[in-house]
Parts: sequence; C-alpha cells; structure tokens
Amino acid sequence: MILESLLMVSLALFLDFMLGDPKNKYHPTAWIGKFIAKLVPFTKNDSPKLEKLGGVFLVLIVTSVVASFLVILEIGLERMSITYYVGLFVSIAIGGILLKTTIAIKGMERHAIGVLNALERGNLSDARAKLALIVKRDTKDLDKNHILSGVLESISENTVDGVTGSLFYFALFGLPGAFVYRTVNTIDAMVGYKTSLFKNVGWFGANCDKILNYIPARLTGLVMILSAMILGKNWKMSYQIMKRDRKNTESPNAGYPMAALAGALETRFEKIDHYSLGDGSLEFSKSHVKSAIKMMKLTSILFCAIVTVPIIVTLSYLGWWIHA
Repeated sequence: MILESLLMVSLALFLDFMLGDPKNKYHPTAWIGKFIAKLVPFTKNDSPKLEKLGGVFLVLIVTSVVASFLVILEIGLERMSITYYVGLFVSIAIGGILLKTTIAIKGMERHAIGVLNALERGNLSDARAKLALIVKRDTKDLDKNHILSGVLESISENTVDGVTGSLFYFALFGLPGAFVYRTVNTIDAMVGYKTSLFKNVGWFGANCDKILNYIPARLTGLVMILSAMILGKNWKMSYQIMKRDRKNTESPNAGYPMAALAGALETRFEKIDHYSLGDGSLEFSKSHVKSAIKMMKLTSILFCAIVTVPIIVTLSYLGWWIHA
C-alpha cells in the first residue's frame, strides 16, 4: 500500500527528529557492526587476492543475511492472523521504527553540538576526540577552525550517508533496500580505509558504497541548494561551488553535498593536504554549525517530499515496489 509506505517514512523521520538513536545495544546498525567485526578476521590472508575475495564474501554474506531477515519479517507481518487495521498499524509501527534506525539526523546533530560545547569550554583535546568519532582523519593536531570545518563537512556528508541514501533505497526496495544500503555503508566505515590492514579486505565494500551513493549524493546536493534558498542562504553560490568543486574530494560522491554546503554558508572547507572547497573564509563560528544542522534537517524533509514519495507512488502504481 502506498499509504502504508508513506506513513512508515513519516514515522521514521518523526522518531528521528524527536528521539534520535537508541543505545547501541538496541540499535540494529550496532548489531550489524558486531556481525561484520566477527567475520573480518576470516578475510585476513597473506595473499592480497584472497583478502580481496574475502572482502567480496564479507559484503555478500552480511547484506544477504540482513536482507533475508527483513524479507522474512515483512512476510511474517503480512501473514499475521489479525484484523486488517490492526495488522496495518503493526506493520507501519514496526516498519517506521526499523526505517528510523537507518536514519541519523538527530545523532549527527548531537555529535556536532558535542564538539561545539567542547570548543566553547576551550577544551581542544576533547573537541578533537569528539570529532574523531565522525570523521576519517587524524584530528590530534587540528586547530579550532579545522575542527569546525571537519564538523561541517561531516554534517553535509552525513546528510547522504545517514539520511537521504537510506530514504532513496527505501523508496526503490523497501526496508531491505534501506538496510542493505546502511549495511554497505557500515562495512565501508569499518574496513573501507586505505591502510595496510584493510586496503584489500575493504576495497569491495568501499566500491559498493561509492556505487550506491552515486545517485543519492548528486540528488542531495541539488536538494541542499533548494534548502539554502528556502533558508535565505546563498543558493547561487551553493550551486556554483558544487558545480566547480564537486570533484575536489577523493570520494566521487562526498564533494557534492560538501561543496553545496560550503557555498551556501559562504565559507571554505579544508582537509589539510587533501582538498579545499569554496571561496569563503576558513574562520567558523557556532552559527555556521547551527545553519548546517538546519540545512541537513530541511534537506532531509525536502528529499523525502521531492524524491522518496514520488518514487514510491510511481513504482507502486506500476506494481514494481516490493512493499506495495
């Protein structure tokens, strides 16, 4: 049902905006992370080729298990011997709660505010430690502005990884799609580093993540420009910087939302010795982070309205959507 699916999305966004993430011991992504961690040692080998093959099996096994669980759950809910309306309510409630766990708007806000609070206390070491939880870079020597640059970059990138990517694949493939996306994203976050330890094991997961994020990242960048316009930010600069600097990052996808946000805030993001995005100043304040959080929230809502809902409606009418 179209209505059922739309209510799931609405409930998921509402729960995330209001409550955020549950504790790790109750969070499916944390369980998936533990499952991945148990399998990683089996992928290690003296042969780079066998390690790469192990990385392929790691992705295939974890995503298959996760997708199978979601499909079985959906079948079970459909076959429950209860009245239609009670079954519909239960399906929406469980589906909305599960979809919420693939979204991390409130969680990102809390991390960002945590770094801000540490900086306001003048505790750079604590701010660096908190930043290290949300970025893939060495934070131990970063100054205040580079710490805040890292926060803003993370907010923009998380808008894809933690929100719109899940909504996009939910629209196409239902809960299994959203969870497979988050699973691949988690694998990339855990073993996708180009280090001697994971460069072979993580290559397949990292490339799967790049492929899955290709469309969501570009759509999110465009929606972020619209958010900038609505919030009274510099949407023209947002578009210009995204168009110009989107390829400056090593990732083929991250540059789109990051450059769009840098332009909208008229600032410059910088990862030392890696990239620079935007023409503005590298001096940041609390207001920049607050504005970025507002843009992330509005982008999430607009993406749902402009992308997720139309896809669900269209595919449902065509009879293609698996949850219809």
